[in-house]
Amino acid sequence: MLLTMSFLFWLLLIFVDADVVHGGVGLEDCTEARCSSYGPAIRFPFRLKGRQPVHCGYQGFDLSCTNGNQTLLEMPSSSKLFVTEIDYTSQTIDEEPALDCLDRDIFNHSSSSAFKYVGNISLFSCPPSTVRDQYIKDNFRCLARLSPCHGNPGNHIYAFWPSHCSIDSILLVSCTKVHDYKDALAYAEGFSYMILHWSMPSCQHCEEKGKLCLLKNEFTNPTDPQTQCLDVPKAKGYCTVSIILIMTGTIICYVYSSVKREEENQLRIKRFLDDYKALKPSRYSYADIKRITKQFKEKRGQGAYGTVFKGRVSSELLVTVKILNNSNENGEDFINEMGTMGQIHHVNVVRLVGYCADGFIRALVYEFLPNGPLHNFLSSADNENSFLGWDKLQDIALGIAKGIEYLHQAGCEQQILHFDIKPHNVLLDYDFTPKVSDFGLAKLCSKDQSAVSMTAARGTMGYIALEFFSRNFGNVSYKADVYSFGTLLLEMVGGRKNFKVMEDSTSQVYFLEWIYNLLEQGNDLRIHIGDQGNVEIARKLAIVGLWCIQCTQ
Repeated sequence: MLLTMSFLFWLLLIFVDADVVHGGVGLEDCTEARCSSYGPAIRFPFRLKGRQPVHCGYQGFDLSCTNGNQTLLEMPSSSKLFVTEIDYTSQTIDEEPALDCLDRDIFNHSSSSAFKYVGNISLFSCPPSTVRDQYIKDNFRCLARLSPCHGNPGNHIYAFWPSHCSIDSILLVSCTKVHDYKDALAYAEGFSYMILHWSMPSCQHCEEKGKLCLLKNEFTNPTDPQTQCLDVPKAKGYCTVSIILIMTGTIICYVYSSVKREEENQLRIKRFLDDYKALKPSRYSYADIKRITKQFKEKRGQGAYGTVFKGRVSSELLVTVKILNNSNENGEDFINEMGTMGQIHHVNVVRLVGYCADGFIRALVYEFLPNGPLHNFLSSADNENSFLGWDKLQDIALGIAKGIEYLHQAGCEQQILHFDIKPHNVLLDYDFTPKVSDFGLAKLCSKDQSAVSMTAARGTMGYIALEFFSRNFGNVSYKADVYSFGTLLLEMVGGRKNFKVMEDSTSQVYFLEWIYNLLEQGNDLRIHIGDQGNVEIARKLAIVGLWCIQCTQ
């Protein structure tokens, strides 16, 4: 996250720097300025002294602000004019004199000033007159006095705009016309301000494009200054605010994501600890069992030894709860077996999450396997809706064999003899990985113990080894699970439809002869097999199944 923050910061700097370069060096200081909110906008070729650097304007176009926030233009002749409006497209400015009289030099077109007045004007030399001076104060748009305001001794110079108004001839009594100026000082029609025009530097083409006008270089020819058009840069304060907002937003996002990530980590740790705790079998009370199953809301099945319900221990741990029948018998043996089962951890053996031994209530809590028992998927290959395919059946058979091997030899200090291997007790997870389950009939014995004493047969009819019924077939041992596994393989090969033929028969030998004869017949196995590869898988499973159930005297 720190790397991401650094990347964003440098990206922001590059963005801001690129923006400045795009606008020109230092152009962030040349944004528009005003003396007041109602004053004219000041930009190139004008420059507001004290607020904008020298490079922002052109020589002779300096403006300043008065104490009253008026915009002031100082002419080379030292006369001062108030600027009321600047039209950058027509390159004219509207002004009025700062004093009661005008400087005579402003009519001199050969002066060094960059500004020229437009319009017609007549100059009169008149003797002093109180009436005339009072008229000037009230009608400046028609008649104005020029500096030096007192003119020659005994005479004053007045400027008269005949195109704009007419005055009473009595005001010009004893006056002598001095000069007529063409295209000189004038008032714009409808306005009471004087108009000045500048021709160089020319920025009309930039104004029409809405771009900023500047000189191409510092050493431009003063008689023909060349200008260039640039994109208007963002104000320095605007960039600063943008940077602050972006950085603030980045920091807020960083803090929020950090807090969010920490909360998720804490939740993940809590879930892990909950699930880790569940790895070792927990002892639950009957009240816990009711809470886990939501008052036994979702029933999953009913068997000879108990009823199965779906439940939930934590937000991510679904379980299967089996309430055992006749659970008031052998209570201590039940708890001891559960303690042993808690040490079993194998991918092909269902995991015991916990158990209940509350009064006469006995219950087992196992991990939940969504695809249920293998029993639901054993059908003829003719039934495409439920048939898993020969490759998948072979994988399931290998998984079951590994689980039984783990119980008998590899994984436990003692052998665990299951005694009830059948399709109903093989559960499938999301990926159809098989897991041996239901250890209700299981028996613990030492690994070096070759036989197990049994008082009664254990298992399900059709899957029970023959030695349970007759000692002529040998003693009861781990081979009983091998026999049940062989029968399961044959059912996987034949499918439930064909195996049902033998359900009513009580003769195990007859069943063996029946399946053996079917195998010997080859094409009369009554099994739908697709290609040659599937034939080999089916034949291999059948042969292994027969090996597992073969009997020797």
